[in-house]
Amino acid sequence: MNIHRIGSAVTVLGDQLEVPGIGFLAVNSFVLHAREPVVVDTGLGLPDRDFLNDLGTVIDPADVRWIWLTHPDRDHTGGLFELLEAAPNARLVTTYLAVGIMSTERPVPLDRVYLLNPGQSLDVGDRMLTGFRPPLFDSPATVGFYDDRSGICFSSDCFGAPLPTADVAACAEIGDVAPDALHAGQLLWAAVDSPWVHNVDPDRFLATLRPLRDLDPHAVLSTHLPPAVGRSSDLLDTIARAPQADPWVGPDQLALQEMLAGFEPAGA
Repeated sequence: MNIHRIGSAVTVLGDQLEVPGIGFLAVNSFVLHAREPVVVDTGLGLPDRDFLNDLGTVIDPADVRWIWLTHPDRDHTGGLFELLEAAPNARLVTTYLAVGIMSTERPVPLDRVYLLNPGQSLDVGDRMLTGFRPPLFDSPATVGFYDDRSGICFSSDCFGAPLPTADVAACAEIGDVAPDALHAGQLLWAAVDSPWVHNVDPDRFLATLRPLRDLDPHAVLSTHLPPAVGRSSDLLDTIARAPQADPWVGPDQLALQEMLAGFEPAGA
């Protein structure tokens, strides 16, 4: 895991995952160093990952006061329940729908939950975090947020991009990504993760970008993209083209068989 700081406000816990046929996808979690510290998402739950141990190199889990779950997909909840045990004073910021989704697999301690909808705010001691629905999302439970003190926007899956190599996906800033690869990757991810975007009225979709354009955040931190500092306008310009981008069609069974054949050792 690539762990690094964005200014004084945020530490990035940067992981990545290869998606065959698509590329390498960043899978980021974050620590917001507020007076009441906030962990944003909890990483992958794969057997070779240990989110709690990685988090412990940044902050004592017992000091965590809030866990903001941007949505309950498995690449966001890997260390969630272990963190809840290790952070007895932390509350889980999420939505009613997300609690319902997670409860189909494991009971969620309702006395630890803090329900927050888009447009509502949370006071974490020295700043207000205001929830919003990102322009692109794959879960109806998605709520990102804007930190009014640092000017940082946490956008969940929105603005993500599969990238050509693991090293590029794990880089510290999108300035290290070739512009063509970034642009193509973002439009591909929009089609993969939010396929509904091809069915919406383009003008209505563009209207959903205006609140973020008006905010003009200092930085955009996406789960699936290296940190973007001073690039919010560029990111918005790219996803504005998402409704007209080529739809994505996943591999079929024949393609899977070809992939599996490629994994076989020579001479098998």
